[in-house]
Amino acid sequence: MGSAAKSYGIIGWREWIALPALGVHAIKAKVDTGARSSALHAFDLEHFQHNDQAMVRFQAHPIQRDDRYIVMAEAVLLEERVVRNSGGQEELRPVIETSVQIGSQLWSIELTLTNRDEMGFRMLLGRQAVRRRYLVDPGHSYLQPLPEENLPYLHP
Repeated sequence: MGSAAKSYGIIGWREWIALPALGVHAIKAKVDTGARSSALHAFDLEHFQHNDQAMVRFQAHPIQRDDRYIVMAEAVLLEERVVRNSGGQEELRPVIETSVQIGSQLWSIELTLTNRDEMGFRMLLGRQAVRRRYLVDPGHSYLQPLPEENLPYLHP
């Protein structure tokens, strides 16, 4: 590895992450360097205005294979963007900016909202989110620890 690579952390092809601003304390994310943007499984999307600011309200099921636990969130709507999904279809998705936490690092990312009900992971972490922060080891999983305070969330 070159000297520049040594300054980056290493993550596996899937990691436990948190989206604290959205109230998601833990969600299993697939790290996908083939995808430019990140995506969160969201449903019941509602666009509204607050103080002349475009907003979006939505619900999410952050725990895989568990539709009982629901997180309700709202965020400023940055834009609506055409994104090509894994099936090659173009779809118009709301884009928000939110904080993401992996291990002890916390930073802002752009996140698209879409129905990922049929996908194996409720969260996809694209290359823009991890660029200049992490190298991805595709042969390993869960290389970064979930913060201790988030662990009880996994066993409600």
